[in-house]
Amino acid sequence: MKVLKTRIDEVDGEIISQAISVLADGGVVLYPTDTVYGLGANIFDNNAVRRVFDIKHRSYLKPLSILVSDVGAIDLVAKASLSQKKTIYEYLPGPYTFILKKRKIVPRSVTGGLSNVGVRVPDSEIACRLASIFPITTTSANISDDEMLSRPSEILEQLDCEVDLVIDVGELKSEKASSIIDLTGLKPKIIRD
Repeated sequence: MKVLKTRIDEVDGEIISQAISVLADGGVVLYPTDTVYGLGANIFDNNAVRRVFDIKHRSYLKPLSILVSDVGAIDLVAKASLSQKKTIYEYLPGPYTFILKKRKIVPRSVTGGLSNVGVRVPDSEIACRLASIFPITTTSANISDDEMLSRPSEILEQLDCEVDLVIDVGELKSEKASSIIDLTGLKPKIIRD
């Protein structure tokens, strides 16, 4: 496991490049977002996606969300109406995950076979740059239903496993994951506040 230290407000091109290379090779990366640390894998690599589920001790039937590089990239993985896009553009980038109808390009392994997908564009340049070549998974870096921790050393101890690369920006101030809002119904529905 490689640990690369930087600051949350500093985007080191070499660190981003190394992390993307690890992701492209089927690796799992622990990375900071604007909320909590996340576990990232290339969504098109089923083995890497399965590793994220296994690391979290998460049911394969419980979907993972997808992180894309910017709001415009949401169209690559999800279908959004004009009114849905209006809501999305109002809140993203930011600490929100929006549930939308998925496009066929999104593998079933990511969504647990569901027809919807959670999409996120955090207000974190480091996280968004990791998804500049392909979308990545975004899920809190913790054992499912266990405490969310804010320091990489504590997270790795809790997970009791090896991720391939850690982008360590120190302790994150937030201990709350993104809010989840379902936009697939007639009205937006808050799933997690």
